[in-house]
Amino acid sequence: MFLLLSLALLGFLARPGDAQDRAALWRGNDRAGRCQYTFTVASPSEASCPRAGGPEMEGVQARLSLLEATVARLVGEGAAASAPSAPDAGAEIREALNRALGERNLLQGEKERLEREQEALRRRLEEMLRETESLRSRPCPPQTPAVPGADIMRAAGGSSPVSHLMARPNRQGDSSSWRDSAWQEGFQELKAEVTEVPAPEEYTGCGVLTSVSEPVTHRKTDSIAGKYGVWMQDPEPMAPYGPDMVWRIDTVGSEVRQLYGYQNMEQLSKGFPTKVVLLPEALEGTGAAMYRGSLYYQRRRSRTLIRFDLASERVASRRELPHAGFHGQFPYSWGGYTDIDLAVDERGLWAVYSTSKAKGAVVLSRLDPHDLRVTKSWETTVRKNGVANAFVICGRLYTVASYSAANTTVNYMYDTDSSRGHVLAVPFQNKYRYNSMIDYNPTQKKLFAWDNFHLVSYDLKLGRPPAA
Repeated sequence: MFLLLSLALLGFLARPGDAQDRAALWRGNDRAGRCQYTFTVASPSEASCPRAGGPEMEGVQARLSLLEATVARLVGEGAAASAPSAPDAGAEIREALNRALGERNLLQGEKERLEREQEALRRRLEEMLRETESLRSRPCPPQTPAVPGADIMRAAGGSSPVSHLMARPNRQGDSSSWRDSAWQEGFQELKAEVTEVPAPEEYTGCGVLTSVSEPVTHRKTDSIAGKYGVWMQDPEPMAPYGPDMVWRIDTVGSEVRQLYGYQNMEQLSKGFPTKVVLLPEALEGTGAAMYRGSLYYQRRRSRTLIRFDLASERVASRRELPHAGFHGQFPYSWGGYTDIDLAVDERGLWAVYSTSKAKGAVVLSRLDPHDLRVTKSWETTVRKNGVANAFVICGRLYTVASYSAANTTVNYMYDTDSSRGHVLAVPFQNKYRYNSMIDYNPTQKKLFAWDNFHLVSYDLKLGRPPAA
């Protein structure tokens, strides 16, 4: 840089006339403090510089002015166009909002109407179920059996057949009266046949199971905890609870301790418990039973039986069931830790279970309801894990073949009086295909069952037991 400046300076000095008139050299610091050399050269042809900016700047200014005018015009037109539409847009929004509110009100009214109809249908269904139960429990009215030839007693047109017989001619052409011996004997025989047919007798004693009705559904549980469980009514209740009280336990879970009480069947169907009891020790399986004001159940992971008094809400007694399998050793075929199944019938409290000595065969033991002692035991020949469930009626043990087949059978009976077993084929329905509990109520003559979230009951018919 310094060399170039030196050469330029020498050039100017070599031409003293031109250099003195046209060039000038300055040295000084710029704003950053650095040394800077500057020189100027006069124009050889122009006396003065044109106006600052030049034609290029003028062109730029002209284009900028034109652009500003165009922008101003567009902004003005946009404002003019949007000004009158603003109120219309607000009006459209308000109209849309009003329509939405109206539709919402209509939907709300429709929802309330549907809820009222649903409630009315539910009440009607409950009334029909109660009516059905009432009709089933009511004995059938006696019916006069049809008598062959009885239509002879009525003549067409309303005339009496007896008068027709009286006017009938005999072979000699004489009129035969109704006192004719042959006709009189026939009439007397027909009259005897009508009046002497006895009405069928219905057996009401403690008999043998002959039929099981279709299941009646009382409630469906609300959560997965109710897939299987146990529900019951006390056949011999004690204060403070009456005969209509219904008890329920959901048995899904590792700490099953809640016992729900309902004032009656209607409250059960609505799902409104009036009593909730927290059991002192967890329960296992679906084999609990209610009897004489106490809940009897198996303690979790043990063969210990507990009698829980409902009046005092305390454990009244406990005892191990001798040699009984527990926690999955000898369950029913559906599983569920159903090793010990407690049952109640007309003769008292029972336990259905198995032992290692019995090699998995069903053992039936009669228990003392006060202190849970075994008073007598019977060993059957049917394997416990080969049947779906069991119940006891009048001292007879019954087993069900399948817990999941829609149409199965009560397939076996063991009579404790004769100590003999019998093969049966009484039809039985698993309406919801997962029956985890079946218990007999001797007062109502019904089976209570828990079928895949559903609480159901069955009406029974008992027949006269065979002669010993």
